[in-house]
Amino acid sequence: MMVQLPTLSLFSLGGWRPFLDPLPLDSHFLLFLIPLVVVIAVVYKTIKLDDLSTLPKATLVLSVQIIAFMILTALALWMITEMT
Repeated sequence: MMVQLPTLSLFSLGGWRPFLDPLPLDSHFLLFLIPLVVVIAVVYKTIKLDDLSTLPKATLVLSVQIIAFMILTALALWMITEMT
């Protein structure tokens, strides 16, 4: 008697197809910008710094600067669209 093992296929994922049925994260998508900004700041500062002992502080400063600039830009664009 031969036992047939189940095969893993695209159809055995329980009906969830990542690119065709995305997760419902519409109300939380802006929170994903924070880890993205931190990762970009770490990579950028790792390349630019000569002394990596200052990496955490430099990364934090750059992350805050990027997030603050994004907020200010969003507010400026919102004000431009609301004034017209």
